[in-house]
Amino acid sequence: MSIYDDISSAVQRGKKKEVKPLVQQALDEGCDPIRILNEGMVPAMTIIGDKFSAGEVFVPEMLVAARAMAAGTEILKPFLAAEGAEPVGKAVIGTVKGDMHDIGKNLVRMMIESKGFEITDLGVDVAPEQFVSFLQEHDDIDIVCCSALLTTTMPEIATTIKAIEEAGLRDSVKIMVGGAPVTQAFADEVGADAYTADAGAAAAKAVELVQK
Repeated sequence: MSIYDDISSAVQRGKKKEVKPLVQQALDEGCDPIRILNEGMVPAMTIIGDKFSAGEVFVPEMLVAARAMAAGTEILKPFLAAEGAEPVGKAVIGTVKGDMHDIGKNLVRMMIESKGFEITDLGVDVAPEQFVSFLQEHDDIDIVCCSALLTTTMPEIATTIKAIEEAGLRDSVKIMVGGAPVTQAFADEVGADAYTADAGAAAAKAVELVQK
């Protein structure tokens, strides 16, 4: 097994304490930081995402794997910056106005980040105008991710998309929506570019959207 396999295995098992020394070891041995990320950590999160979609692992396993990956990425960051590694894309995420749920959003953020995105988390209870002002201040955002976990806050997704349209920013971003009550039919109705049922699928879809 290569050092990349060892890193991947440790990330999949959520062993943060193993990931850090393994990443450091790989760097000490002269491994390319981008290879450590792309051959060690990203595939691990893809496997976990697929297993989650298949019902083989659950939210706790996803969270510990994502945290283990984050611990490894933290060590790599200065090296990736030095190499001028460009992010795959830039995204912003938030749970819509009136909704205080964040576990699903946090999972999606971690999974999208694990694909090499730079992602800003606006938190929970995010008003449409907060999304708009963020996009006005950051004109290089590729994807906006909106989540709603309650049927009562779902309409806020539509309000947010409308606000982005009215601000003249709709053509410059792709909008992804998700959350327990959200469906493909709802996403179509409100004019979103994508809907996914879980965090693993969201990360894969985000990559697909920036590559189009």
